[in-house]
Amino acid sequence: MRHATIELLQAAYGRYALGAFNVSSMEQVHGLFRGAAQARAPIIVQFTRVMRNYAHPRMLEALLRGAEEIYPAVVFAVHHDHGDEASCAEAMASGHYNSVMIDASHQPFAENVATTRRVVEQAHARGLAVEAELGLLQGIEDEMSVDAQEAILTDPAQAEEFVRRTGCDSLAVAIGTSHGAYKFSGQQGLHFDRLAEIQTRLPGFPLVLHGGSAVPVREVERINAAGGQLDPSACGVAESELPRAIASGITKVNIGTDGRLIWTRVHREFFQQSPREFDFMQPGKTYVEEFAAFVAAKCATLGAVGKAAGAASPVAAEVKSD
Repeated sequence: MRHATIELLQAAYGRYALGAFNVSSMEQVHGLFRGAAQARAPIIVQFTRVMRNYAHPRMLEALLRGAEEIYPAVVFAVHHDHGDEASCAEAMASGHYNSVMIDASHQPFAENVATTRRVVEQAHARGLAVEAELGLLQGIEDEMSVDAQEAILTDPAQAEEFVRRTGCDSLAVAIGTSHGAYKFSGQQGLHFDRLAEIQTRLPGFPLVLHGGSAVPVREVERINAAGGQLDPSACGVAESELPRAIASGITKVNIGTDGRLIWTRVHREFFQQSPREFDFMQPGKTYVEEFAAFVAAKCATLGAVGKAAGAASPVAAEVKSD
């Protein structure tokens, strides 16, 4: 059952966070929807520009149509993650997205504002929501100077000005995370002092945590035991920090790396233990089950279990399976 992204964000703010899962294959889509159904939790399905290029937009749209029919009770929205102006325009024109993210964070502040504003005007004309980003998501090291850390983290005053000038509907903030498996080093974690300052300036406004994967040590260990060569220092966002982040305005948590780690571990272990096998469907079935269990558990950590029943009115009629 598809919903408007902004309605899901508004329903969640201060109560729980929406898990926003990056997926790009049939197995991931099955696992995501199965896990959400088990948890009775609302979710956001995310496709990045890279994923759209890899799988082709039409293929992803077909997977979504199938998921809607197979899992009619799942409450979800569809989001284009980390888009540029061109890919955001394509996603909006397709009619298959409820929101887009324009990532102009690499541009100077004034250009980020101008770029985001153009996308907001196009999206709002179509009734779609826009997520933007301010700050740099590249992680923070213990040995970094204070000045270097300040240059990476989102500036609260700029965040307030940015939202006012762009009209965006949610904001991805840099509070210490990065993308990929190597998010933190040493004793670093989320910068809650910075998050609190941003929330004070933007009360009630949905904030987004990118790079929200946990990168469990055990997953890394099992991958390496099955022939992988991941750096054992790989580290993500501690799940114990998420409830505090939610109370401070984080309403959407992006998760991509953890799903890839599970895929890698399942397939490495299967083919290591069964070297004569070549049927990809066997580990594929295992991955669907394990990813579904992961999604359900993550929704529990985010406080979203059972919240699908209280979601806002859908923007499209429920699709029933045959």
